[in-house]
Amino acid sequence: MTTGTVKWYDPEKGYGFIARDDGDADLFVHRTAIMGSELNEGDRVEFEVGSSPKGPRAENVQVTEPNLNPPRRRRFS
Repeated sequence: MTTGTVKWYDPEKGYGFIARDDGDADLFVHRTAIMGSELNEGDRVEFEVGSSPKGPRAENVQVTEPNLNPPRRRRFS
């Protein structure tokens, strides 16, 4: 499996991006690819690299090391 860090993730929109440890381009991640709980910015993850019509994406994403102090999500009124 490939490893990386969640760069950002928006639970309301259901997608975000993961920065890969190997230095390759960031990967799109959709909520349907997350195994288990929600992602937070800074979480360490393991995943497989898959493909979609729009390009590579993360699949079977599992949190290996949660960020214990994720940033607060901004709410716009």
